[in-house]
Amino acid sequence: MNITLGANERLIPMTDPAIRLTGRIDTSNPEQPFFIYPCSSAALRLTGRTLRVMLTNQHSYFDNRLGVIINGVQSAVLLEKGEQVLDLSDRLTDGVNDVLLFKRQDCCHAYRMQGIVIAADAQLLPLPARLARRMEVYGDSVSAGEVSEAEFACAQPDPEGHNGLYSNSWLSYSWQTARLLNAELHDIATGGMALLDGTGYFYGPDYIGMLSSWDKINYYPPFGEPTPWDFARYTPHVVIVAIGQNDHNPVNIMADDYNGEAADHWRAEYRRFIGLIREKYPRAHIVLTTTILGHHENWDKAIDAVCEDVRRTDERVHHFLYTNNGCGTPGHIRGSEAAVMAKELAAFIETLPGVWEE
Repeated sequence: MNITLGANERLIPMTDPAIRLTGRIDTSNPEQPFFIYPCSSAALRLTGRTLRVMLTNQHSYFDNRLGVIINGVQSAVLLEKGEQVLDLSDRLTDGVNDVLLFKRQDCCHAYRMQGIVIAADAQLLPLPARLARRMEVYGDSVSAGEVSEAEFACAQPDPEGHNGLYSNSWLSYSWQTARLLNAELHDIATGGMALLDGTGYFYGPDYIGMLSSWDKINYYPPFGEPTPWDFARYTPHVVIVAIGQNDHNPVNIMADDYNGEAADHWRAEYRRFIGLIREKYPRAHIVLTTTILGHHENWDKAIDAVCEDVRRTDERVHHFLYTNNGCGTPGHIRGSEAAVMAKELAAFIETLPGVWEE
């Protein structure tokens, strides 16, 4: 990207230690980190009244927006396809500005950040220490905060033609739970995700499941070849597995024949997934759950059966149900509904023995 600087401006590269990246982000090219997962972010503190962000957006579907929080005030910037310069200067105030730039949506888009322009005489100030507590979530659109801003549609189906307008990972139960717990978050969540390939709603008609994508950074074919994640970069204390919501498509195997061969296979593969997570994180507490979005109760029954089996040898695996699990709403979870979920989930996590021990 060709970057033109004014006489009183300077470019801060993404490698500057004053910029903190959080989330499952590809930094193989450190000067152009690649953001694909919701809740992944770049944070900085600065003085001055100039702030321009250079990025290249890879668009796939929906309208795409960058999440911005400056001095506690949240806004969103509509992104175009390709290279662009986002001028956020009008959001700054005199004195110190705390800036968080975050991924509001899932892989409906991805972007590479290529630098930040600030005033030539501006100061970059140290950020507070990283949070000591760490969480990771594996989930679907609810975990990503899709349609979470549509408060006028609480306990209702989604508004037609929303086209990504109301999606905001900041309001997801995932990030709200992390904030209640004062924990850092990696949110491995994608709309339509199910456990197994060929099921769910993500990337049809063949469909990609969590078992094929959970260990990747880029897992979305339109954005290039799959890229592996280095699990040594991040070790959570708590892992939330919120899969089982979309697995009824194309056949609702748990509702149709709970004891059938297909249902047995799903339970076996779900158990294998828990084992794969345990291999990466030997000490983490693993919380198995779904959400309050409507679904057949047999999916939660199946998860409970797997959990009971696993706990015979691993007491750091748990099954959690919300108060109105599977029957709270026919649509996506709005921010206020997610807040109730987050309060319940955070309270449960705090009861786990030695949960934040290293």
